Amino acid sequence: MRGKGGSPTSIDTLTPLLKEEGFNVKTASSEKNKLFRLAEMLFTVFRNRKTTDYVLIDTYSTQNFWYAYAVARICQKFNLKYIPILHGGELPSRMERSPKASKRLFGKAYFNVAPSLFMKTVFQQSGFLNVKYIPNSINLQEYYFKERHDLRPKLLWVRAFAEIYSPMQAIKVLELLLPDYPNAELCMVGPVKDDSWKDCIRYAKLHRLPVQFPGRLSKKEWTKLSEQYDIFLNTTNIDNTPVSVIEAMALGLPVVSTNVGGLPYLISADIDGVLVPPNEPDRMASAVKNLLQDPQRSSERTRAAREKVEAFDWERVKLMWKSLLSG
Repeated sequence: MRGKGGSPTSIDTLTPLLKEEGFNVKTASSEKNKLFRLAEMLFTVFRNRKTTDYVLIDTYSTQNFWYAYAVARICQKFNLKYIPILHGGELPSRMERSPKASKRLFGKAYFNVAPSLFMKTVFQQSGFLNVKYIPNSINLQEYYFKERHDLRPKLLWVRAFAEIYSPMQAIKVLELLLPDYPNAELCMVGPVKDDSWKDCIRYAKLHRLPVQFPGRLSKKEWTKLSEQYDIFLNTTNIDNTPVSVIEAMALGLPVVSTNVGGLPYLISADIDGVLVPPNEPDRMASAVKNLLQDPQRSSERTRAAREKVEAFDWERVKLMWKSLLSG
């Protein structure tokens, strides 16, 4: 069950992979109309209730939380095993705001799948012991690891333009770098979710900053584009385990990220990446300068990062899914 239309969800990615492993998978829904989407989800569960072993539910923290809740309730009615896949760094806040609904949704699940150790820890601390850690996966062979021996101040940001991801911070990092590195530039890749995109474009034009906005690109397009850039920025204020950061680590891009949510569980500070506090562009800019001044140390981090993300390769992750779905 997909909780939203638009950007690919984990179910969108997981479905063809599970099919390749011999699982029969049916999905719902790509409807953009919210009522139609929910209706299709519920009807799909009802229609397939006698032939379904497990219902996988992409579960988010905002309005889409209630889609997951409704699907879980119909699964409970027909005694179907359901598995929420826990997304979004704000799920802990959702559990605080909606404790009864959360208990009904997560407490009665066959298992809750946490894509990060951060989310697994949060759920266990909230009393949900039916949690399994299965990370988001990538096909590691699709990511060319580029050695960057001489770093340039060419910055790449890949995320949806949404306020919680603080895209403006990336632009302010560039602005802080330009006095010392006049050839610095920034490329911001991603779909538009709110007005933060307009704010970024307006600020960049007003201050005449060298920022490119290519919009949403396919994975193949942006990973190819990444070869032109040398440092990856992740500026988010709330997060779980972003796939874009895992991909950047696989591509050999030095990562400078805020230390929120699940990021400290993904990045070991100063070993395979750099972590800085959120909403402090000066700290992030300083971290970028340190990378530029010590490229050898940066190369050591990127090699360690590539080694770490081998654990996210589908060839490993699929064994976890097979174990769960064959139980």
